[in-house]
Amino acid sequence: MGFSPGTETLLDHAARICEAKSARLTDLRRQVLGLILESDSPTGAYDLLDRLRATRHGAAPPTVYRALEFLLEHGLIHKLESRSAYVGCVSHGDADHAAQFLICRTCGQVTELDDHELAHALEDAAKRLGFTVGKATIEAEGCCATCAAA
Repeated sequence: MGFSPGTETLLDHAARICEAKSARLTDLRRQVLGLILESDSPTGAYDLLDRLRATRHGAAPPTVYRALEFLLEHGLIHKLESRSAYVGCVSHGDADHAAQFLICRTCGQVTELDDHELAHALEDAAKRLGFTVGKATIEAEGCCATCAAA
């Protein structure tokens, strides 16, 4: 299964992130990550399984879920809980970085924000209540600029 040159570059970067953590981006993990990165919208586990079966006939749900677990653990993807789907995030390679997502209800486009002020505002609000935030993923639904203009 061939990926676009841009995706191949991201996959090579993901492999280096894994190597730096003494982990290995196996062919299967690389393929699952590539499928997520090339998708136009968040991708569910069973959609990934269907697409994997085109080249890996014996692929089963545990195969996909183990790969997704690895990719989540190494900060290469995020899970959108509201969609039970995954999006790529190869730039950080940090599973604990704050993630904020804007999700268009109309077209399904997902945009990841990297807003440190928003993350600090959440931490400060939690701190006032005596709560320590370990990890936070914020999902905001609305309408993207393209859909709003249409």
